[in-house]
Amino acid sequence: MKGAPVSPPWAQQDELELPHLWQKPTFQELFKCLQGLRQELPVWNLNMPRAEIIRQREEEQQASAAHDRREIVSFLSAIVSSGLAWLESDDEREEVWSEASKRLAERCGRTAMGDITRCWPFKDREYGAFDLAIREPSITGDSLGLKTWGSSYVLAQLLHKFVAGPLAHLFPTDGGPGGKTKPSEILELGSGTGLLGLAAACIWRTHVFLTDLPTIMPNLAYNADLNLATAEERGGHVDAAALTWGSNEEEETDPQFTAGNRFQLILVADPLYDDDHPALLAGAIDGQLGLGPDSRALVMVPQRDEITKGLTGALREEMARQTSPLVCVSECLVPGQDDWETRGDDDETANVGFWWGVFKRQQNIACSS
Repeated sequence: MKGAPVSPPWAQQDELELPHLWQKPTFQELFKCLQGLRQELPVWNLNMPRAEIIRQREEEQQASAAHDRREIVSFLSAIVSSGLAWLESDDEREEVWSEASKRLAERCGRTAMGDITRCWPFKDREYGAFDLAIREPSITGDSLGLKTWGSSYVLAQLLHKFVAGPLAHLFPTDGGPGGKTKPSEILELGSGTGLLGLAAACIWRTHVFLTDLPTIMPNLAYNADLNLATAEERGGHVDAAALTWGSNEEEETDPQFTAGNRFQLILVADPLYDDDHPALLAGAIDGQLGLGPDSRALVMVPQRDEITKGLTGALREEMARQTSPLVCVSECLVPGQDDWETRGDDDETANVGFWWGVFKRQQNIACSS
C-alpha cells in the first residue's frame, strides 16, 4: 500500500473543499481531506472538569453551519457506501473507508466520539516538573476504572511528602542502616487509568506495577506505554498487568503475582464502591504485601457520604482480620475535588475530604494522625 500522509489537519473544516467522488480523487487526495475533517481531541488540563470538556466539544460542533455539517456527513456517508473502484488496491480502499467511518463516529455524540486525553501537571521543588497524559475512554456500564478519579491526583500530589513522613523508613536519604535503599518494586492495586502509579514512578524514581481487572487492562497498558518515557527519564519504570482481587485464575491475574508477599509498598486510591470491596481489597493487600516489619500499604478513600465512610470503616476491620493482621499506623483527612457525580449544570466537581491511611503488619502500635 502507498504510504498515507501523516501531516496534521491541513485546513479548518469550514475552509475545506470536499472532493467530488465522480471526479475519482486519488487516495492521497481523499486521505488528506479525511485527515482535515478530523475532530481532534485536545489534551486538557485538570482545571477543566470532564463535563466542561464534553460541553465545549458540543459547542464547537454546533458552531459550524448546519448546511456544512450536513454536507460533511453526506460526503462521509458517500465514501462509506462507495465501492471506490478507481483506487489502486484493496488496502487503499480499506484505509479510506476506515478513516471516513471514524470521522462519522466523531460526529455521533459522546459515546461514539472516542477518547478524552487529559494532561495532569506535577510541579514541586522536591522533584521538579512533569506532565502525565492520561487517556480516558467513554464510560459504559460499570467501567468505573476507565475514568481518572480525583483521589488519584490528590494522593499523587502528596507522594513526595510521605517520603519525609510515614514512609520515610522506606526512602532513606543516606542509604539508611546497612546501606538500606528504597523499594525496587511498588505495586498499585486498582490502578484504573494509571495516574497514581505513573506519578509514583516519576516522583519516587522506582519500578511501579500498575494492575486492575482484565477489562481495564487495554487502556491501562496504553497509558503505561504513553508515559513510559517520562517515567524512565526521571529514573522510574512502569509495567501493567492484570490482578483481580480474590482470584488467582491465570486469565484474571497475571502469574507473576501468584507467589505473593512480594512488595514492600502497595498503593491504592478510591478502591471501595460495593459492600464486598473491603474484604476483597484487604485480602489482596494481605496476599501481596511483604511480611517484614517495614512493609506498608498506603490507601486513600474519598469520604463522599455516609456510605463511603462506612466502607472505610469496614476496610479497617477487614485489614485487622487477615491472618497476619494489618493495622493503621498513620492517617489524615485532606481536602480535594471530586467529580463522582454531577453537582450542578455548571460544574461537576465537589469539595470532598480524602482520607488516607498507612497500614503495616501488626506491631501493637496505635494509629495516630
